[in-house]
Amino acid sequence: MTPHFLPLDADFVARVRAGGPDANGQPAERAVSDGAGNPCRCCLRQVPEGAKMLILAARPFPELQPYAETGPIFLCAKDCAPWDGPGVPPVLETSPDYLVKGYSADHRIVYGTGRITPAAEVPAYTGELLDRAEVAFVDVRSARNNCWLARGMAG
Repeated sequence: MTPHFLPLDADFVARVRAGGPDANGQPAERAVSDGAGNPCRCCLRQVPEGAKMLILAARPFPELQPYAETGPIFLCAKDCAPWDGPGVPPVLETSPDYLVKGYSADHRIVYGTGRITPAAEVPAYTGELLDRAEVAFVDVRSARNNCWLARGMAG
């Protein structure tokens, strides 16, 4: 299976950009990108050097529950086009490896699926997990900081 990678929920992104609260109930912090290591979870590209960006807490799950991990993320401060392309988004091409793990339809981690995965193997491993009946989606996170990067869904 060829997975389709999705960005953070567009409604949440729009609310935060408009000054609404992040997953911790706080407004996003504002900063300027140094051009490296600032992946936007909307366009799934690096926030360009010198561009304004937001730093905030995100929880890419519909409700609070024990497996609903919250972590820091970046967003382009200005509107950007949400990633909707085929293949691997640029944010998954900037590190040697990523933490990839499958989740069930009720948003619980499917134990035994979490694996630090070489960047070149992320699409194949994501597809392998999505082929499993108990896996509804796959989250890709930073292997070093555990920050959420993108969600893999059946193509």
